[in-house]
Amino acid sequence: MDTNTRTHGRFGFADWTEEPVGEEGVLPRLARATVVNTFSGRIEAAGTRCSYTIAYVGESAGTFAGMEVLTGTVDGRKGSFVLAERGGFDAEGTRCTFEVVPGSGTGELAGLRGSGGFTYRHGEVSVAYTFDCELGVSSRER
Repeated sequence: MDTNTRTHGRFGFADWTEEPVGEEGVLPRLARATVVNTFSGRIEAAGTRCSYTIAYVGESAGTFAGMEVLTGTVDGRKGSFVLAERGGFDAEGTRCTFEVVPGSGTGELAGLRGSGGFTYRHGEVSVAYTFDCELGVSSRER
């Protein structure tokens, strides 16, 4: 039986590493960034890996797109999945929406579908997220 659920919780981030792509000091400019996140709440995933491409249109404004691999649990079901992320940022903070990459779920998360998002305000140590998802039949229910 499929399960539709609104999942929520928080994530913290560490190890933000950013490298310019092309000439620095001119706008617009591009950069690549990697970050490690740790999710808690109904998604439990430590040490995720995320890679972003960032387009700066101002010194502290722009847009980004990225992919993140999460390995852990969603509502107690174990597996991995990939999130495709898009968002924007300015002097106030960051807004992001994300969607499960179709077919990326493994283990008990095979068939996972969903989308969500977060809003980060500068200075926050952890960020609240929401995630509307549909969990397919897990191996423990078969």
